Amino acid sequence: MNHITGIRQEKYVNPEELEQYIGREIYLKGSIYKIRRMKGFAFVLVRTARKIIQCIYVPEEAGFLLSVIREECCCKIYARVEAEERSRTGYELHLLDVHVLSEPKEISPVVINGKQMNTSIENLLNYRPVTLRNEKERAIFRIQNGITDAIRSFLGSQRFTEIHSPKIVFAGAEGGANIFRLDYFGKEAYLAQSPQFYKQMMVGVYERVFEIGPVFRAEKHDTSRHLNEYTSVDFEMGYIENFEEIMEMETEMLKHVMEHLKEDYVYESELLGIKIPEIKGIPTIHFREAKKWIEKKCHRPIKDMDDFEPEEEKLLCKLIQEQTGSEFVFVTHYPSSKRPFYAMDDPQKSEETLSFDLLFRGMEVTTGGQRIHGYDEQVKKIKERGMDLEAFESYLMMHRYGMPPHGGLGMGLERLTCKLLDKENVRHTTLFPRDINRLLP
Repeated sequence: MNHITGIRQEKYVNPEELEQYIGREIYLKGSIYKIRRMKGFAFVLVRTARKIIQCIYVPEEAGFLLSVIREECCCKIYARVEAEERSRTGYELHLLDVHVLSEPKEISPVVINGKQMNTSIENLLNYRPVTLRNEKERAIFRIQNGITDAIRSFLGSQRFTEIHSPKIVFAGAEGGANIFRLDYFGKEAYLAQSPQFYKQMMVGVYERVFEIGPVFRAEKHDTSRHLNEYTSVDFEMGYIENFEEIMEMETEMLKHVMEHLKEDYVYESELLGIKIPEIKGIPTIHFREAKKWIEKKCHRPIKDMDDFEPEEEKLLCKLIQEQTGSEFVFVTHYPSSKRPFYAMDDPQKSEETLSFDLLFRGMEVTTGGQRIHGYDEQVKKIKERGMDLEAFESYLMMHRYGMPPHGGLGMGLERLTCKLLDKENVRHTTLFPRDINRLLP
């Protein structure tokens, strides 16, 4: 009887470690990204898991004809690593042999191996399984992976427990019309707008919790900043003394994220030309003060004193950066009328909440604040909003049996990545976007 031990002798070298093999012959696996034929030789670019590796094909050295391979062939490659001072890497690979594992049936409908993807965003998304093979397109989601890696490591160091809450729910956390309804074995259910209720419940269990997962909004917006399914980074923390503690935690988290990208994602950052922000501290400004400042400095009449327009977010970020140098700003004390029923009102001004948004390079990327933890206070606010108390019985259970003062936030991963990469449309930083017009691929 054979046993699987989990111990494997790796035949192929790690492309990240090729410089250790100079002067040796190695096996590599990957896809043929591009073939550039020159006089008497050819450059063969091989797409590996992270990097594009440049190989040299010389007919006298290689044990195969160049015509055996073509772009997007998946191959096992046998090559010799040779020192080359003129190369950016300090070495080059000379192809000795190749074994084709599979070949494409058709030529790609879009050119994916150029320096830029010179195609429309519609084509970029319609042919997503192919266009994501482009060196820069896939680097976007390596950066996004770096962001979530850093978030997990930071929150773990701060005694947060990762949770996984249900995405099929009995009631919507945010309420309103922007909620997807579904038939759940004859009962009406919804897709979760956020893990809000569950992460609050789990504060009563673990004190500090976080989740990175999908959320769903049935908003009929067709803009460059809205999606109907996106990835939300949520955390909730108990025994807080004020909502500023949540902003402090997010500031430290973002510092950690940016440092992690600088240290471990240099290749992708340079490839994409990312300007990673330096975070020493994030300024805060009161919502109403911000509105009046924009009106005065930008000569823009206030149309809505209860919320920000997208253009106002851009203007505020510009003003903040000019005055402080920061590309981030916390806007605090949003009106109670524009915040969910679980947001705690300011004891000094009941029409305002102990809440905040974080704006980054002209876009809101985070919403957070302190929550109501007292049972009577929460019931009172639900009734004042004309909401059905019975629909929230399971949520109110945690209040009934005691909850510490707590608060937290939700951050849009795609929006943060979008602004970090200075993209104009959040779909560029969404792996397979879901909006009002798109359900495939």
